[in-house]
Amino acid sequence: MTDSDDRSPPPVSVRPAGRFSLPVVWVIPLVAALIGVWLVWKSVSERGPTITIVFKSAEGLEPGKTAIKYRDVEVGKLTDLNLSPDRQSVIATAELRSGTDGWLFEDTRFWVVRPRVVAGNISGLSTLLSGVYIGMDVGSTGAHIHDFRGLDVAPLLTSDRVGKRFVLKSDELGSLDVGAPIYFRHIKVGQILAYEMDADGSGITLQAFVEAPYDRYVTRDSRFWQASGLDVSLDASGIKLDSESLLTMVIGGLAFGPRYGSTDTEPAPADSVYTLFDKRTKALAPPKVESRSFVLYFNESLRGLTVGAPVDFRGLQLGEVSGVRGEYDPERRTLKAVVDVALIWDIVVRKKHGEEMHLSGEPLREQIQHMVDKGFRAQLRSGNLLAGQLYVALDFFPDGKPVAIDWASETPEFPTMPGALASLSENVSNLFKKIDKLPLDETTAEVRQAIRSLDQALRSTDRLVTGLDREVMPEVRASLTQIKRTLDEAQKTLASDSPLQHDARDALNEVTRAAQSLRVLMDYLDRHPESLLLGKEKRP
Repeated sequence: MTDSDDRSPPPVSVRPAGRFSLPVVWVIPLVAALIGVWLVWKSVSERGPTITIVFKSAEGLEPGKTAIKYRDVEVGKLTDLNLSPDRQSVIATAELRSGTDGWLFEDTRFWVVRPRVVAGNISGLSTLLSGVYIGMDVGSTGAHIHDFRGLDVAPLLTSDRVGKRFVLKSDELGSLDVGAPIYFRHIKVGQILAYEMDADGSGITLQAFVEAPYDRYVTRDSRFWQASGLDVSLDASGIKLDSESLLTMVIGGLAFGPRYGSTDTEPAPADSVYTLFDKRTKALAPPKVESRSFVLYFNESLRGLTVGAPVDFRGLQLGEVSGVRGEYDPERRTLKAVVDVALIWDIVVRKKHGEEMHLSGEPLREQIQHMVDKGFRAQLRSGNLLAGQLYVALDFFPDGKPVAIDWASETPEFPTMPGALASLSENVSNLFKKIDKLPLDETTAEVRQAIRSLDQALRSTDRLVTGLDREVMPEVRASLTQIKRTLDEAQKTLASDSPLQHDARDALNEVTRAAQSLRVLMDYLDRHPESLLLGKEKRP
């Protein structure tokens, strides 16, 4: 074997070709394609429903930026904006997150959140920095839809608030508005949702919402009243100020409470209808009892007496004034001042054997007639000097003469007594009449004559005093001087070291010794009375 044979190439083995082979250069594009497909599938699978919302204006809305939020959580985004075919509104297209298909009901609502002040509440302040967004309130009733009409303003009541709706009927709206608060014992418990005028124009119907748990305090016997502004009442009882809060003084509001004497605690069902009173006093007033109408005639001014003024007996209200009018008397051709009053029919209560007995019918008439015979009268009195308000007072007047009440009349006349001011005016008038009848001219002449006589007497007295001062007084002064000298001499004479005093003491000593001797003599005579006849016994 030669060397060339030794340097021959080695044998080459040939493998058979496979069914499929992929160059390495295609691996990266293939992986990228698979990732893209996965991303597309993921995007499609996670995409939520697409909806349209019709708004009146697109102010502040931007496709791709404006979010849709539910309870401040972003659940979608605005994707497109278009004008409606009639160019009267804007159609906003939005995409929601996956899983929100079950939120789209007929009562689901959308609105644009902007800074807004409603009924004293400020909302949407965060949009000043972040921009406006679309708010969402998830409904629960109706069919599933994808086309909605947006609200002009944010709803006051959302689905997450628990409570009850009530219907209120009122003659007028007053200062109330949507969003006005509702109070219970000065605590805000709800608000007004809406109001509308009745179809016949006779009143206003309001939709009120009371939140839980306060809705259980609304019972069948509850009463609603307007608490708007500052309730100022000026009547015969004085000036009264009442307000639920400072907020109601600005924007108004409502309040409710139990009826007078109510013991009902059963909560009222939703959508119950209530009357809305204009004042708290009317809403909570006790139920009216049977009353009887009387007519009162006064011969004095009725200025200050208004309908609704109280009729009371020493502070106990027994009725109210139902009318103030004038009545023409064709016989005397005069116009009378007439006051119509409604007195509580069951006003007289008396005890019999320890039990209270309420009179009515004929026994009550007899009792009232007996009281009238004793001087029971109606009188106008001033209840408020500042405002000049009057009221009707029932009281006993000893000077009142018996008067028979015509109970057969539909409105019996109740006897009256002139008021204090009228009596004072009458007394003053009578006084002036008596003064006018006095003979003042003759009396004045006599008084003038008496004054002249008194003047002459005073002049004479003055002359007498002058004469005394000029003639008598010098002698009086000299006499007083002499008397003073005499007293001085007497004082010197009666001094302790004067000779008179010394002689007086010696004399008194002699008198004392004589009295002692006389006492000894009397003692001796008492023992020897015979010595008066026989003399003194001589001793041996």
